[in-house]
Amino acid sequence: MGDPRSLRKKFNKPSHPWQKMRIDEEKVLMKEYGFKNKVELWRVISKLRVFKTQVKRLIGKHDEKAEQQKVELIARMKKMRLISETAVLEDILAVTMKDLCERRLQTLIFKKGLARSIKQARQFITHQHIMIGERKLTSPSYIVNGEEEAVLRFTEKSAMSSDEHPERVPIQKKVKAEYKKAGLDKKRGGRRRPDRK
Repeated sequence: MGDPRSLRKKFNKPSHPWQKMRIDEEKVLMKEYGFKNKVELWRVISKLRVFKTQVKRLIGKHDEKAEQQKVELIARMKKMRLISETAVLEDILAVTMKDLCERRLQTLIFKKGLARSIKQARQFITHQHIMIGERKLTSPSYIVNGEEEAVLRFTEKSAMSSDEHPERVPIQKKVKAEYKKAGLDKKRGGRRRPDRK
């Protein structure tokens, strides 16, 4: 029977290990969304595949149970903000890998300006600086729904919760703007040469 605590694999590997087009696409996605490894990426692909398989299975059915499952699936996708409020079941088939990646916790922290880079966003999550509502999260791949996005913030005990912390994005932008206004090059610490743009 096996150990009940051992978790089942939640992803499927690609059918062929050496497909140049797929490998190039994966490289771009990993860099853009800060995936730690291919396994994380394959988990998101598998999750999207599950949604689309469910849609294809439900499209041809019209019994009472299938209709209820259709309503529940559409509601779930709307809650995750992957489809519009007026969308129908077939619109779920148009959801792309990038759409799902945009809903990851790591991506939202970076897009909201709580981190300077996608890698720093991951670090904040794994170091327990981020919470949604009253719940602390440590999984960068967590899919954030619309309601949770509004209550995404730093934990109260985190040093990052202070606007004066040097790693906070608004402060960095403010400092750069002040340096630019004064005509100083922040890296060199001196005035820029007139011939430099």
